[in-house]
Amino acid sequence: MSTAPSPQLSEPARIIIVMGVSSSGKSTVGAALGRALHAPFLDGDGYHPEANVEKMRNGVPLTDEDRWPWLEALSAALKSAAEKKGVAVGACSALKRSYRDFITDKAGEPVLFVYLDGSRAVIGERMAKRSHEYMPTSLLDSQFATLEVPDAATENVLKVPVTDSVDKIVRTVTGALNHLKTFKRWQ
Repeated sequence: MSTAPSPQLSEPARIIIVMGVSSSGKSTVGAALGRALHAPFLDGDGYHPEANVEKMRNGVPLTDEDRWPWLEALSAALKSAAEKKGVAVGACSALKRSYRDFITDKAGEPVLFVYLDGSRAVIGERMAKRSHEYMPTSLLDSQFATLEVPDAATENVLKVPVTDSVDKIVRTVTGALNHLKTFKRWQ
């Protein structure tokens, strides 16, 4: 696991997705990033069909077939929000490269994936301390088994360690978004 953020982005993006396994902090970081950019924040959990929620609630990992409609709905919502506001932030596990490629394809424009990079031990400890409506601790191993760590050399990704504070992560991400300066609260 790298503890340093990726050096630079390959493509400027108006859609930013905070990604990682369950309990990595996607929703918390995404909401904070949205506030910093004055951007709408869309939590991917809200776009799951009820059948997906029930599977997860029952400790059953989702399949690719379960995920495609969810990813399509979230992608469409993020694209629409970015068209209205000029920028949009989302939270989505985006565990596989094919999911990230699908989201980018459906968006029809570059998407920046902010990967919250953390070890199984750190994430497991976090997960044990929280309660999620439908993501039991028993699914964490399946999340790590599914995870294809993004490659900064071939994907539009910024890796940040989950052990950094939310404020530090937001500063790291916004510092890499020079093309979005007009959205930064402190500018």
